[in-house]
Amino acid sequence: MDIGPALELLRQQMPFIPELAIVLGSGLGPIAHCGEASEGTVINFRQLPGFPDQSVIGHSGKLIFCEFENKKVVFQAGRFHYYEGHPMPLVVAPMRIYGRLGVKSVLLTNAAGALKPDIKVGSLMVIKDHINLQGVNPLVGLNIEPGPRFPDLTSLYGLRLRQQLVAAGARCNLELSEGIYVGVTGPSFETPAEIMAFRSLGGDVVGMSTVPEAIVAKHEGMLVAGVSCITNMGAGILDRAIDHTDVLDISNTISATFESVVREFVRELVVVAD
Repeated sequence: MDIGPALELLRQQMPFIPELAIVLGSGLGPIAHCGEASEGTVINFRQLPGFPDQSVIGHSGKLIFCEFENKKVVFQAGRFHYYEGHPMPLVVAPMRIYGRLGVKSVLLTNAAGALKPDIKVGSLMVIKDHINLQGVNPLVGLNIEPGPRFPDLTSLYGLRLRQQLVAAGARCNLELSEGIYVGVTGPSFETPAEIMAFRSLGGDVVGMSTVPEAIVAKHEGMLVAGVSCITNMGAGILDRAIDHTDVLDISNTISATFESVVREFVRELVVVAD
């Protein structure tokens, strides 16, 4: 995918180079309508050459450039998923664009299912690592320079940003756990046997996004942080079916808590590489 035209349009219309990009997962978009964001510069995905409209409920599909807690931020309300049939270069195009614009760090958020009974629905988890079971790596193909051909992912989700997220939670009287995100293709929810298998691999939560974005953000030289909103228990843990409507309902229920943590994180953000 040629991101050149979209990049040029953004350079013409965005009011500043953001310090931080915040990608909002399913149902976590209400923060994009907060007071600061309502006064920001809005660019819809469909305005960007090569970017289609969003097709998933809970993803509005727009970029909002605003001053948020005295930081220059771009909210990405919505994302492209591999399960929608989009090619991987489009899925990760926003990360490529942020890297070329000079954004230094990105906070990736998502809705995820718990793999363990002791992980509570409605809680937030800081991602400390991931397991890529999506069957594809977004760096397959010709290397896009100046990123390295074989990037090291040892510290993909940097310790310092994770510590800042945990500290932000503490200031909101929340004890944020850290865990491992298992990335799958979707769009079907997992089977009970798959949930057991993912748990045996060391996973804590499972979702259908984030992994390609994190890899490409690292490839672009950005610092990466991630937060999962636990919206459901994995299949087989409870005696009930999983429905995307329930996922959105839980996300909306804890959106105020999520916003509080994000505000605290951004307010005290110190961007320092590990």
